Amino acid sequence: MFNALANLHQKCFPNRPWSADDFRDLKKSGCEIIMSENGFIVYRIAVDEAEIITIGVNPEFRRAGIASAMIGIIEKTIKNQGVKKLFLEVASDNIPAKKLYENCGFKAIGLRPKYYDGVDAILMSKDL
Repeated sequence: MFNALANLHQKCFPNRPWSADDFRDLKKSGCEIIMSENGFIVYRIAVDEAEIITIGVNPEFRRAGIASAMIGIIEKTIKNQGVKKLFLEVASDNIPAKKLYENCGFKAIGLRPKYYDGVDAILMSKDL
């Protein structure tokens, strides 16, 4: 599974790919991972809150509803576990991802200046 995740991550993020060991370490640290053939989502739960760590979809299959479906799956799963709020952060220049999150009901709640190599991170949340 971890090798397949690393290969998919390489397709999604060729300029900053994660290794199989990176995913293995995330899993060991308590993160949950959902993966399909063309997408993945990594998240973690802390008491009644959860955070999406990363989400990726093979570029050949973007805009096909894979990312929003994965978000929907984790929302249902974590809500059943008592989670009340879901958080994430996104680079301010990542317009497609910002639109995805807004379409999924996330709202901007803050800003981390120059968080991603000089690019601001927008903090977003959604009540479940």
